[in-house]
Amino acid sequence: MLTTASSASATGDDEPYYFYQGLNYGSEALLHPVRLIVNGGFGILQIDQRANRISEVDYETGLRNVMHNLAHPFDAIEANGWKDFLQREVIPVSVNSHKAHYWPNYTQHLIGGGMTYRLYSEWFRYHGYYHPRVMSALTITIYHLLNEVVENNNYVGWTTDPIADLYIFDPLGMLLFSSDRVARFFGQTLHMADWSYQPSINLANRSLENHGQNFAMKLNIPWWKRWQLFYHYGTHGELGLTRRLNDHDNFSFGFGFKASELIQITEGVNGVDLAFTGGFLYDRNNSLLASLMVSQTKDYRFRFNLYPGLFTIGPFAPGFFVADRRNNGLVFGITYVYSPGLPLGIATEIQ
Repeated sequence: MLTTASSASATGDDEPYYFYQGLNYGSEALLHPVRLIVNGGFGILQIDQRANRISEVDYETGLRNVMHNLAHPFDAIEANGWKDFLQREVIPVSVNSHKAHYWPNYTQHLIGGGMTYRLYSEWFRYHGYYHPRVMSALTITIYHLLNEVVENNNYVGWTTDPIADLYIFDPLGMLLFSSDRVARFFGQTLHMADWSYQPSINLANRSLENHGQNFAMKLNIPWWKRWQLFYHYGTHGELGLTRRLNDHDNFSFGFGFKASELIQITEGVNGVDLAFTGGFLYDRNNSLLASLMVSQTKDYRFRFNLYPGLFTIGPFAPGFFVADRRNNGLVFGITYVYSPGLPLGIATEIQ
């Protein structure tokens, strides 16, 4: 098992491991390229008012429109003007949540996307794949392109969101985290990790449940040996503290805001409304074992995730989640670390 960058020799190579430890429990045990594509590619459905039925996404129109905008980036930008594009997507000047598209561009594409690229480069290398960085870059590109297609859905017209993401922030993120110095800072100083949910298919209504990519960071506090500053984010952001329980186990809590609803500002330009959110999380060696997230959002008022490895049932180490819908229904799901076919869990309604 890898625990630090210095123990990379355990896999027979000399390159350092800053994010992937090879753990067989918690959120790290669920890392898989297909699960990443599902969590990230359909992440926008967490805040979109559409149903979470992935079969109802207009992939053909979405892909055609995204590719048309990517093929004509200057025309797309000039539709609303370069000033609007730069201020909305690139330059951090506005604090209005309806206009600050640059915030997810920096946090989720530049930093999150860059870290994910490095994480999956290590994952592919650890599992013996050829050309791990190429494989990771391809996975990230598929994930982010799918995200744009799902968000676009049946819209036809100019939009600059895929241009900023796929032409600016995604390549910069991969370039940035190709640096060992940058990866070392985020991996060892900020203890950055992927704490994504356990996506599952709801058999009752064929919808995707409990999906979304999340990141966690912890920063040591010199005068507080057993405490760390804590930040947890995805389509949300919670700031709080981590309490070290021992050398391996940690309890974290944080409060903040979550994107609760996607709204259209102008043609081709979306924004979000915000809602209060809070969470309590327990991890071992920076691999998430349990989390309780509370917020008034589109789907759930709360969701509790118990990740594989906290306990076993015979030879199995399953993960579970239960969520309280806003319509007062419950949804329950189960995930296995090793399962045939698509690495997704199974969910069902509880009335």
